Amino acid sequence: MRPAAAPRRRARCRGLPGALAALALAAGLAGCGREEGSAAALTVWAHAGQAAERRVLEAQVARWNAAHPQARVALTLLPEGAYGSQVQAAALAGDLPDVLELDGPYVASYAWQGHLRPLDGLLPQAVVEDLIPSVRAQGTWRGRLYAVGAFDSGLALWARRSLVEAAGARIPAHPREAWSAREFEALLAALAARDPDGAVLDLKLNWQGEWYTYGFSPLLVSAGGDLIDRGRWRATGTLDGPASVAAMRAVQGWIRRGYVDPNLDDAAFVQGRVALSWSGHWDWPRYRAAWGEDLVLVPLPDLGRGSRSGQGSWAWAVTARARDPRLAARFIAFLLRPEEVLAMTAANGAVPGTRAALARSPAHAPGGPLHLYAVQLTQGWTVPRPRTPAYPVVTSAFQQAFADIRDGVDPRVALARAARLIDEDIAANAGYR
Repeated sequence: MRPAAAPRRRARCRGLPGALAALALAAGLAGCGREEGSAAALTVWAHAGQAAERRVLEAQVARWNAAHPQARVALTLLPEGAYGSQVQAAALAGDLPDVLELDGPYVASYAWQGHLRPLDGLLPQAVVEDLIPSVRAQGTWRGRLYAVGAFDSGLALWARRSLVEAAGARIPAHPREAWSAREFEALLAALAARDPDGAVLDLKLNWQGEWYTYGFSPLLVSAGGDLIDRGRWRATGTLDGPASVAAMRAVQGWIRRGYVDPNLDDAAFVQGRVALSWSGHWDWPRYRAAWGEDLVLVPLPDLGRGSRSGQGSWAWAVTARARDPRLAARFIAFLLRPEEVLAMTAANGAVPGTRAALARSPAHAPGGPLHLYAVQLTQGWTVPRPRTPAYPVVTSAFQQAFADIRDGVDPRVALARAARLIDEDIAANAGYR
């Protein structure tokens, strides 16, 4: 489960005329209508992720249906690559299901458009209180809870312990012990000196889209910047400020000095070409298979204001058009039972999204190989992507800026351009009030 692609739309389209919405629906949602759920009590849409995830979700729906024959769920799986645009088209056409899975950073956008129903008073309070802090924060906008996830994501550096130690570096086990910027660059240089081609770091530059925002915006915060001023909701002066520019100059410097493997085959780490891979929980199974006990998880470098990591993943919401909101919320609560959460995280390698399930996960317990993820998400070391209806534009603008910086554009120029685009969108939408 990697960060989802951003839906291609501008929020001001919520007033799109019906004829255009119908055209959008026809173009993007062919074969994904509500007919198969017409006899069901609940219609549910989800992204078609990894095969293992699909099998678990289908089994969960089967268990629900067996236990609730008078409240059957009809599940529709939509292709992940176009999921956001398909859901947005359906929203514009007034054809959303009862329960909707959506990528966490877009909760505010859908809530602002009026497509989601607050979960306050629908989900049992005990269920809400059991959510880990990052999941609860992700689904909250303007003080109301709109979405909840069964899991959250983990972002850090996968490392070959033997190679890092041979380079003379320590192995940080906690975010407060993270390598400083100077230490990290010294490590890259030491690793490169022992490497045939000098490329020792995988930044997953073979990926694009939301990965850029998820994977690298935490560095802005670590340096003292951010994607946007989260108090004034203005990007100029923050995204293009000195701290954010310095963070992106650091990344550009790693690339220019030849430390970064382009990783076109997505095999740089498993084939042993690099010692470090900047990636997430989804690579745990194959990395473990490749390196066993030599694999270690370490926090992202500290660029001056503490190590920071990403958070946010897929979440469940009740739509505003749900026929029976309380039944819809009961189904979501079912998916948040510890055994259901653990079934899903066993399939996708993600971090359990409830305290009860997390406590039953040996891999995330103290001493476990993924304990760092649990520490980051539960102790305040992660950064939620900005919870604003402007997020689709925020992420699109930053993705383009990062791609330009990767290709050699001055970070100050690329980030200033992105900040202007974001501020123009917010102004055009009257501040998303």
